[in-house]
Amino acid sequence: MIDVRCICAIGQRGQLGLNGHLPWEGNTDPLFVEDVTRFFALTMGHVLIAGPKTVASVPEFAFKDRTIDVIRSHEDPEEVLKRYPGRRIFVGGGIAVWNVYAKYIQHWDITRLPYDGEADRWFDPAWLVGGALRAG
Repeated sequence: MIDVRCICAIGQRGQLGLNGHLPWEGNTDPLFVEDVTRFFALTMGHVLIAGPKTVASVPEFAFKDRTIDVIRSHEDPEEVLKRYPGRRIFVGGGIAVWNVYAKYIQHWDITRLPYDGEADRWFDPAWLVGGALRAG
């Protein structure tokens, strides 16, 4: 069985993004720094698949200790996941990616951060049961 997971952070009301970035990006509060550190610790040694924008935001050091693969919307998710037999795969985010991969994700690791500001992208709770399978 393939081990497919997601690790993400959301704001107090489910905020995910603002203008193509995390709304809290660059926040140096210890809770935000700890969340980023935890993400890199948990994904170390595993596979991270994500769209081109997410992969472009991954710091250079992260490519040394995890497999990072850019996925495209035209690719069959089952074929992408089959590339990594026996590996733990983390599905990197964004609404378009999670709309397609939610039904394959067996474990969601979600951190709720103390952010309650603006957003233009929101977490969809239907992803947790693989229900958000619409284009988007």
